[in-house]
Amino acid sequence: MKQSVENIRILLVSGGFKILMVFIGTILVLMVVNFSAHQITMRLSRLKLKQDSEKRVKTIISVARQSINILTVIIAIITALGILDIDIAPILTAAGIAGVALGFGAQSLVKDIISGFFILLDDQIRVGDVVEVAGKAGVVEKINLRQVVLRDLEGCVHYIHNSAIEVITNKTQKFSFAVFDINIAYRENVERVIGILEQISVFLRQDENFQKDIMEDIEVFGLDQFADSAIVIKARIKTKPGSQWKVRREFNKRVKATFDRENIEIPFPHLKLYLSDDASAQITQTGKRQTNPSQVKK
Repeated sequence: MKQSVENIRILLVSGGFKILMVFIGTILVLMVVNFSAHQITMRLSRLKLKQDSEKRVKTIISVARQSINILTVIIAIITALGILDIDIAPILTAAGIAGVALGFGAQSLVKDIISGFFILLDDQIRVGDVVEVAGKAGVVEKINLRQVVLRDLEGCVHYIHNSAIEVITNKTQKFSFAVFDINIAYRENVERVIGILEQISVFLRQDENFQKDIMEDIEVFGLDQFADSAIVIKARIKTKPGSQWKVRREFNKRVKATFDRENIEIPFPHLKLYLSDDASAQITQTGKRQTNPSQVKK
């Protein structure tokens, strides 16, 4: 017993320096990896790459950094065990058996990793994108092989496992559209209104605060539908990814100001009552309105 304790003590003393070097080396590798990832990210910001390319590279760098860190720690542990003359073959065998056993109880984790791999491979989501997944919408703050982290407009953070993602709606990939449904009164001239909308679009694109956000002039589809109290003109403006909301708010503001100036009615839901001559006479005589459904129109 004393001999065994003495052998262990000697082993720890002789291998202590090596283990210390492994520990220091591991810390240095982790620091270099994290520093390099940070420097690459900073240089990408200065290169002024396309927004889509920059987002994709940053996402890949983030996932690669996490994977390298985990792999470095695993290698360090195995190396330390080898220095202590601990046979790692049984440990690896036991880990394999335990992995199979845990696999049945951690199927969702395996699904998360597989789904996350293909999401990154297909470039479906990147850090900084505005997406809608699993019924939640927001800006992608983090993505890895296990989960996607979103922050919504109210600042709430949503952690979504990759295995729960069936449909991904990416609202900021390559380009976006600011879509408009312009309601005007039935009495307005549609062609005149379309011309005004096109003129507003030209002025908006010439504005230095918005010219970098707009990729093309407005595309007016025409009279889209007959609503209860209005006719609807549908249009859209092609914008850079993520700029559609900014452009839409400004365009709507200018439409309201222009329509007020041009006396173009923007209707709201209401009823107009038309009375026949007989009904008007009855109201005059009795002071009560007596109408039938055929006399009331929207």
